[in-house]
Amino acid sequence: MAAKSIHTCSDCAVLACLGRDESKYPAFCLTEHVDQELLNEVVQIYQTDTEQGEIARVSAGIEGEFYGKLTRVEETIEFIKRMGYKKIGIASCVGLMNETRIFARILKANKISYYTVGCKIGAVDKTEIGIPNEKKLNRGCGHESMCNPIMQARILETQGTDFNVVIGLCVGHDTLFLRHSKAPTTVMIVKDRVLGHNPVAALYTATSMYSRFKKELST
Repeated sequence: MAAKSIHTCSDCAVLACLGRDESKYPAFCLTEHVDQELLNEVVQIYQTDTEQGEIARVSAGIEGEFYGKLTRVEETIEFIKRMGYKKIGIASCVGLMNETRIFARILKANKISYYTVGCKIGAVDKTEIGIPNEKKLNRGCGHESMCNPIMQARILETQGTDFNVVIGLCVGHDTLFLRHSKAPTTVMIVKDRVLGHNPVAALYTATSMYSRFKKELST
């Protein structure tokens, strides 16, 4: 017996929740069937939690004023200023340190303090956490430092950063940083070496002749 199909927001082509057009909600609409008690609890967080409410309001204000006008970098600078953040932590992949230097120069030009920690901090060999030599990029031909996102988060915490920015951490390493970061965090750059750090291109071309996803999307 086949499992019952469960529809969620990615199955919806109406998006009536944008304007709360209840007459157009599909039968499976999550908004129409939302747990009202849970929704009220969440809305109350925005209304009563000083930090989280301010983040939500400032973000919405920037969206309303600059949608489609500012780049991600510019939006980040604007967000930092409006939130009144004084010290910015940067968790960077060492492979994108040049991009990080440029961003740091922009912060400095805007008189915003920052502290950067690269992903190889501590220079711990990958074998020390159980990664076999054959799984290392150098296949065991000498020392190869592991990415250390938990240490990045801990150092930025000791530096008292009040907002952190992730630049190019690997999939999974960014997960660990986000889990351990004590300060609110945004992601500026996601790593994709194949597509020039533009992973959405894989989705835009998913149905093209040379797509690697043709088999998955044809089922």
